[in-house]
Amino acid sequence: QVQLVESGGGLVQPGGSLRLSCAASGSIVGIYDMDWYRQAPGKQRELVATITYGSSTNYAGSVKGRFTISRDNAKNTVYLQMNSLKPEDTAVYYCNARLLTRHAGHPISYWGQGTQVTVSS
Repeated sequence: QVQLVESGGGLVQPGGSLRLSCAASGSIVGIYDMDWYRQAPGKQRELVATITYGSSTNYAGSVKGRFTISRDNAKNTVYLQMNSLKPEDTAVYYCNARLLTRHAGHPISYWGQGTQVTVSS
């Protein structure tokens, strides 16, 4: 069974930092793009950052210069380093990865369970 397990969320004051991690496990034979999304109250889920297998990255304009996405392919893990956090960053953060498994002939999108990030004084 394949799953993505997230960690690192929590409560932080404005200007603080958090690092989110998401590790993929199971019968994985290939990992393609890995992404971070977030969903704030009353808003649609939005793409925050993406990273390819070759470590090319892209960011939403609202987080450029503050967030950094990275991956460790040996650990099947994607990270999101969040600095200079603002109250408007408050959301549930989800990781997503397109994985090739032993039983599927094409990549399948998997989601983490989500982790709450709250930025408040």
